[in-house]
Formats: sequence, C-alpha cells, structure tokens
Amino acid sequence: MIDELPLDQVRTLLAVVDEGTFDAAAAALHVTPSAISQRVKALEQRTGRVLLMRSKPVRATESGQVVIRFARQLARLERDARAELGMGAAQGLGPVRLPIAVNADSLATWFLPALARVPQDPPVCFELHREDESHTTALLREGQVMAAVTSSPDPVAGCTARALGLARYLPVASPAFAERHLTGALARDLRRAPVIVFDRRDDLQDAFLRSLVGPDAAASPARHHVPTSEGYCDAVAAGLGWGLVPDSQAEPLVRSGELLLLAPRRPMDVPLYWQQWKLDSPALSLVAAVVAGAAAEALLPVG
Repeated sequence: MIDELPLDQVRTLLAVVDEGTFDAAAAALHVTPSAISQRVKALEQRTGRVLLMRSKPVRATESGQVVIRFARQLARLERDARAELGMGAAQGLGPVRLPIAVNADSLATWFLPALARVPQDPPVCFELHREDESHTTALLREGQVMAAVTSSPDPVAGCTARALGLARYLPVASPAFAERHLTGALARDLRRAPVIVFDRRDDLQDAFLRSLVGPDAAASPARHHVPTSEGYCDAVAAGLGWGLVPDSQAEPLVRSGELLLLAPRRPMDVPLYWQQWKLDSPALSLVAAVVAGAAAEALLPVG
C-alpha cells in the first residue's frame, strides 16, 4: 500500500481534512494551495476514487476515510519509531497524543479514574471525543480516534474489539414526580409521562419501554433533552421527568430517598466494548490494558 500511495500525497490529504480548507493545509505544510490541489488530485487519480467532498470545511468521502485512517496510523507508527530510537526530544515531538471516543456516562463514572492510572513516563495526553456509545464507532471508521468505548461488538475494519462489561441503568424518578404521574399501571403511565433523554439519538428509555410492553412501545413525546450525564441525573432528581440513570449515580439517591426505583427487577444492561486500531503502539496497548482492568472493577461481567 505504501508503494501505491505516495506518502507526501497521503500526508497532504490528512492536512486538508484536519485544517478544513486547501489554503489552510497549504499554510500548515508551507506549500502553495496549487501544490495541495495537485497532490490531492494525483492521489484521487491513483486510487480511482473521489477522496474529498469540496465543501467548507472539506469532508472525506467513505474512500477518503480509509486513506485518512491509514495516514493517522502511519503517523503513529512513525512517532513510535522515533521515540524508540531516542529521536523524540530532538524532534520536539512532545507527549504521545491518544484520541479516544467515549460515551458521556462512562466519562462521568469510571473512565476518567481509569485514565488516571495510566503511567505518565513517557507522558501521554488524551484527546477525548464524547459521543453516544452506539455512535462512537463512526469516529473510528473516519479515522478521527484511535480507540473507542462502544456498544458494538463488531470491529470496525482495521480494528480489534474486546468486551469490557455491562453498564447497568436503573429506571428512576423523583417521589414527587411518581406521585403526580405514575399512579396506575407503570408501563401505561411511563408512555404518557414526561421523560428525560440525553439527546435526539438517545433510545435507552424507549428500549426500556419496549422491554416492558413490546416492540412498538415508545416513551412520551414530552421529552426534556439534557446532554450531560451529571445534568441528566440532576434533572431526574429535580422531577422534570423519569429516566434511566447509571447505577453508580442512581443508587446513592435511591438510598437517600431523593429518587424512587420504578422497576426494581427490570434494570437495563448495556454491553460495552473497547475497539482500537490494529496497531503495535506501546501507548495504545498500555491504555487498553488499564481501561480493561478498570472496566472489570466498575462494570458487571458479560454473561
């Protein structure tokens, strides 16, 4: 692949995507915009594919994402090789940077303490991308991150996947909310009562109702959107609506009486997986091992 894809053209494509425009990529690479355009066109001719959508900012096509992922992996291998040769300080490379996609609930509960366990010799800097666990693989596919916490067990092309455990969510509401809205059959009332969701892609509350009622069930269209994990829990406790809260956040509030557990025998368990590039990177391997160990302590075992 290296013989067929000239490295200067591959790096140029990556610069265009990262910088957003041909002019900005030219400034970053200290060449003319014409040279940038020629290199991208030459790479597209060589691959026989359109690699960029000429929008503002530019976006990689599906074929372009493959090349971008290759470019980032190549840059990582080059950096690791320089570090092993003792060239890092001389070249001013700075600390290792690891872009990782992770869902908000993991970020708010167990994931940051896990990263704190990663040894910092040599130093590692984390670039965290917050995304729903059902969508983090898209960032892997696009080459934006090297690893992701995801709900998908199917590895993205060029990646490996390993099970982390089950994240448990509890259906809860404030006692005042339950007294006002949940006075009859629970499944019926939950379909009518205001509900709190993370964002418009959050399907967890609907999935909970489907588990109670059937495949056509859905929560009420009266939905409050609260896009942070801590804010979501606070909104449920404040009585804005009912929702599914991570057990580590919900249980102390249930014990104190601030939240009421709506269905004690019906928690929702979401399987989580760690996907990462198939890349022999010491820093990435170390982080993967630390994350897996922390997940084994914080999450429920699969099966």
